[in-house]
Amino acid sequence: QVQLVESGGGWVQAGDSLRLSCAASGRRSDSYYAEGWFRRAPGKERESVGGISWSGTRFDYVDSVKVRFTISRDNAKNTVYLQMNSLKPEDTAVYFCAAATSRDPWAVAVDGRKYDYWGQGTQVTVSS
Repeated sequence: QVQLVESGGGWVQAGDSLRLSCAASGRRSDSYYAEGWFRRAPGKERESVGGISWSGTRFDYVDSVKVRFTISRDNAKNTVYLQMNSLKPEDTAVYFCAAATSRDPWAVAVDGRKYDYWGQGTQVTVSS
């Protein structure tokens, strides 16, 4: 069973940067795992932020975070990162990482329905 634990959330001011981490454990050595970041703002539905392939060479981001957010991964450390720059108050949300088992090391997804495992989330609050 894959377990995901997010860290790095906190309170920042608009314009600041923050880096979230997602540490994975329990992965199978014979599987690939695409990973993604999602968020849920107060009173809103969960939405995708972006995804990264197992290879780390393919990405997909939602328009609202393109240029400002970057996803990366270090498979040797079983960790995926979300670098968030130029944060805005509307980025305030609980951020979740998720993993999807895949046979394709270049597969990337932003659809939450494609993900098999989810972390508990970490709160990010951006004040104006």
